[in-house]
Amino acid sequence: MKTIAVLILAFSCCLSEAQVKENGDIADHCTGSSRCCEICGLTSVARNLGAVEERITNMAEKITLLESKLQNTEKEVLELRSLTTSTPQVAFSVALRESGSGNIGPFNTDTPLKYKKVFSNTGNNYDPSTGIFTAVVGGMYFFRFSMFNNLASTPSSVLSLMKNGQRLVSVWDTSGTDANDMGSNAAVIALSAGDSVHIELPANRIVYDDSMNYNTFTGFLLFTM
Repeated sequence: MKTIAVLILAFSCCLSEAQVKENGDIADHCTGSSRCCEICGLTSVARNLGAVEERITNMAEKITLLESKLQNTEKEVLELRSLTTSTPQVAFSVALRESGSGNIGPFNTDTPLKYKKVFSNTGNNYDPSTGIFTAVVGGMYFFRFSMFNNLASTPSSVLSLMKNGQRLVSVWDTSGTDANDMGSNAAVIALSAGDSVHIELPANRIVYDDSMNYNTFTGFLLFTM
């Protein structure tokens, strides 16, 4: 207790005799004991340490703010990257025959046409072994198909665009005295992931194709939904 009292007395003495210069530093005019001067020195150091601590605190706050801004920037970059890379690229264009010529059909039942000559199949959503396109992402799609009728004197050709077994649009040429007519049709439709689209040749109908690739089937994704 005596020691503490002495220190308090010396500290009071030091403060009463210390003067502050214009630049804020303490001018030590201590005329008391050496212990008083030591305490005055410690007081100056403590004040300097306080200023340094305040600067460090300010710097820490600025670093925290910069880290927050950096995290937000990284999040925005990831979102932009997601927008440019996550949307699948879907497009295909195919024709009926890889080689040869002749009629395809007639069949006893309605039959999906298998377009085996693949010009492009980005995303591999079209299966040439079945003739069926399967959507892997929901969105708006464009489809177009063409038809070249059989070479018989009385045409007997019909094709339909089918979505999940539902008939959407068709092309036909089943009467008249001329032959070798062509036609096409197209549609923009909404598909969900897993929906299927194909071109159907109805029972007892025929189409003709050769190396000129008259009968084609094309589709691509316009935008996701």
